[in-house]
Amino acid sequence: MKAAERIGAMRAGGLILARALAATREFIRPGKKLIEAENFASNFIRQAGAEPAFSRVPGYRWATCINLNEGIVHGIPDQKQFRSGDLISLDMGVYYRGYNTDMAYSWELGSDRYHDFLAAGQKALAEAIAQAKNGNKVRDISRAIQKTIEGSGIGYCSRNLTGHGVGKKLHDKPFIPGFVDGQMGDYQLKSRETLAIEVIYSVGDSGLAVSGDGWTIVTKDGKISALFEKTVVVAKSGGQVLTPYLWEKEVHG
Repeated sequence: MKAAERIGAMRAGGLILARALAATREFIRPGKKLIEAENFASNFIRQAGAEPAFSRVPGYRWATCINLNEGIVHGIPDQKQFRSGDLISLDMGVYYRGYNTDMAYSWELGSDRYHDFLAAGQKALAEAIAQAKNGNKVRDISRAIQKTIEGSGIGYCSRNLTGHGVGKKLHDKPFIPGFVDGQMGDYQLKSRETLAIEVIYSVGDSGLAVSGDGWTIVTKDGKISALFEKTVVVAKSGGQVLTPYLWEKEVHG
C-alpha cells in the first residue's frame, strides 16, 4: 500500500479511536466499574466498523487498559469501581483497514489535586510531537519529554516503558523513550513514518512492579503516575496528529 493510502487508513482509524476514547471518558463516573467502561469502549469501536487493537495482542482479551492512581500501564479492566478523586489513565487502540492506531489520556475524576502534574504531561506530549520532524532523531523527541517532566521537577519519566512505531504492527520500531538514551536515540526519523509518542511518568522514581494479574504495572512506592499518548505522522513541520483529544477541539493534520 502506498504511503498516502496507509496514512489515510490510519487517519480514518485514528478518528474512530479518538471518538471512542472521548465517549468512554464521558461514560466514566464514580460508581461505574472498570469492566463497564471496557464494554462500552469495545462496543463503540466495533459498532464503528473497527476492531479493538489491544484484544489482538496474544494473551490480552480486552479493548482497553485502565489504570488507577499508582497504575501506570497495562491495567486490566476488572470489577473495581471508579471513585471520586481517582487519577485515571485510559489507553486504547484501534485496528482498521489493516492498520493500528494507539492513544491514551490521564485525568482526575471529580478532583483537581494533580492539575500541575497532569498539565506537565500534556505539555510534554505537545512538545515531543513538535519534534517528530523529517531528519530529526528519536533523541529529539525524548529530550523534549524529559526536559518538561524532569527539568521542571514535576516527576520522573519511566526508564522501562517507551513509545513506539505503529502501523501494520501495534508495537514496532523505533522505540521512543521518555528520556535521552544513547542507543535508541540515534534512530533518524523518516518522512511519513507513523509513531505512537507516549509520555509515561510518575511522581516518584522508585521503579515499577507487575501486579498479581500478570499485566498491570504499578509504581513500587504507590505514588501516582500518568500516561499521555497520540499517534502521529512524521512531517516537515512536526508530527501530524491522527488521534486528537476531541474535547480540546485540537486542529490536526
